[in-house]
Amino acid sequence: MLDYVDLESKLSSEERMIRDSVREFVQNEVKPDIADHYVEGTFPTELITEFGELGLYAPNLEGYGLPNVSERAYGLIMQELEAGDSGLRSMASVQGALVMYPIHAFGSEAQKDEWLPKLGSGEAVGCFGLTEPEHGSNPSAMETYAERDGDEYVLNGSKTWITNSPISDVAVVWARDRSSEDTPVRGFLVETDRDGVTTNKIDDKLSLRASITGEIALQNVRIPTENVLPNVKGMKGPLSCLTQARYGIAWGAIGAAKDAFREAQDYATDREQFGQPIGGFQLQQQNLAEMATQITLAELLAHRLAELKEQGNLRPEHVSMAKRNNVRMARNQTRVAREMLGGNGITTDYSPMRHMANMETVYTYEGTHDIHTLVLGKDLTGIPAFD
Repeated sequence: MLDYVDLESKLSSEERMIRDSVREFVQNEVKPDIADHYVEGTFPTELITEFGELGLYAPNLEGYGLPNVSERAYGLIMQELEAGDSGLRSMASVQGALVMYPIHAFGSEAQKDEWLPKLGSGEAVGCFGLTEPEHGSNPSAMETYAERDGDEYVLNGSKTWITNSPISDVAVVWARDRSSEDTPVRGFLVETDRDGVTTNKIDDKLSLRASITGEIALQNVRIPTENVLPNVKGMKGPLSCLTQARYGIAWGAIGAAKDAFREAQDYATDREQFGQPIGGFQLQQQNLAEMATQITLAELLAHRLAELKEQGNLRPEHVSMAKRNNVRMARNQTRVAREMLGGNGITTDYSPMRHMANMETVYTYEGTHDIHTLVLGKDLTGIPAFD
């Protein structure tokens, strides 16, 4: 894959080994069938436990049988998965950053012992319930609520656009606790087989089709009080999870762009028109030069984020900049790659159009491009434009 400024030389031997093992897995086990899954609108569920065996779920967390790899290695894993398809990275990212991370960071020891080993191995699947039908970019306005009743909580509400929900064993649901003063947002571990829980699948997507997306409907769902995440209250909980996931997205988008670049580069040097490979024409060389430049700049930003994260100096605004920039880059450059393939580029024989369509979802979820723009604007001016 493209590495124009030799970032390879900055990787440790362990990071290189991890990257190469995931790349080989994606090449051998994912790419042969992923286009079919995209067309059919299915996720390759047989890979869930294989992801666990490879240590792809929350690999940067410590304890409970988790790998505790470097933040750069974690980013490289996300990059290689998304080079296969955004649906793969989404599944691993939700399981790790949005389900295992809050349990690891905010859960009780009993919750950690029960869920982290099962989720890490892929024996159990989790999902993250924050977005609601009427509250996307403004999750703090959520209407889902919980009320205490003796040694139980009763939950009511609905969540939507929830990756993994139809196949999940547990949902990390964020809801307002009406039993507490000021109704703080709290996290609740909700087993999906409880009475009153439904997780209908969302069909007919035109993007991120190789991903299982659904809803979470909660109708008088009773859970024990020990299912509440005890160590966090307020929007800090879900937003800190999103920072972890967006870090992975900033890396993953590079993988999609790199895979599209590789296909365009190969096509440009093989496809002949007017007596020479099309890569010999100035317009196509300009396309490749610009693609390589934009991918490299995004990659440099991701590597810098890894350094800041390792140092404990990473701020949510840093992640907003990288998510915003890198996904926009991938959205633009996958389109250019598709264009270079001509009519052939609209078929499933080539990956750029699939990546291009997926980027429409990635551009929107976990903070739209515009919301991240306003996050940066507030950080740079001190004036919140969205209040």
